[in-house]
Amino acid sequence: MAAEKLTQDGRARVLADGNEIPLLALGVWQVPDGPECEKAVRWALEAGYRHIDTAQAYGNEASVGRALRDSGIAREDVFITTKFYPGSRDPEAEAERSLERLGVERVDLYIVHWPQGGPTWAWDGMQRAHERGYARSIGVSNFAASEIDDLLKVADVAPVVNQVQFSPFEFRRKLLAACEARGLALEAYSPLGTGRHLRDSQVAEIAERRGRTPAQVLIRWALQRGLIVLPKSTHRERIEQNAQVFDFELTSADMDTLDGLDGTGGTDRALEQTWW
Repeated sequence: MAAEKLTQDGRARVLADGNEIPLLALGVWQVPDGPECEKAVRWALEAGYRHIDTAQAYGNEASVGRALRDSGIAREDVFITTKFYPGSRDPEAEAERSLERLGVERVDLYIVHWPQGGPTWAWDGMQRAHERGYARSIGVSNFAASEIDDLLKVADVAPVVNQVQFSPFEFRRKLLAACEARGLALEAYSPLGTGRHLRDSQVAEIAERRGRTPAQVLIRWALQRGLIVLPKSTHRERIEQNAQVFDFELTSADMDTLDGLDGTGGTDRALEQTWW
């Protein structure tokens, strides 16, 4: 990724629409609504995270909003992402409901969670949500390169991100290249493989040699690949450790080793199989 796409401190990226997005986010997928989610978000904000990623389908937007308000941090200093659940029919109306649950006037990023029913039908409603000021930026998730191309043919406002499963084990090189060529930043969800990747012997060897945790190694790999990365944890110590990734770099040999763990063949698809 070109250096000019990063902010001066190297902790955020400038999107194609000019908005800035922090590179490190806390993901709250599968975190129950209530105290567990509120504590995770609060701990993340205390540890320096300034990007929280939720979704209508997660059912915990209200907890994210409460934690943000209780943190005392100014709203404009925290980047909030939520996602349109495509089992619903109207992205504009659902965005308004998300804002009510979050207790904010707008989100920073609103994403189509997956291309159920095809990649284009929801985009008109996403654009209306953007036009109404419900979201500063709009994007997609789980879109393959071909689906992005289909969407770009009909979009008046282009998506600026594509959030997909991405890690050394899911190193979708062709999809990353396609996104960058089309002006979309790639966001990496499940960068730790929901914990599976932490047990890999090569990841562990690099971590031990560098005096880092396996999670820090995987997150750092994503940052050095120019990705926005969304590790998830509900444990305070791990949330804090996962934020300590801007004070070291992996060597080119480390990166090559991690690149070699890919099991996707460098695909331009977002998923090996769909769930809808």
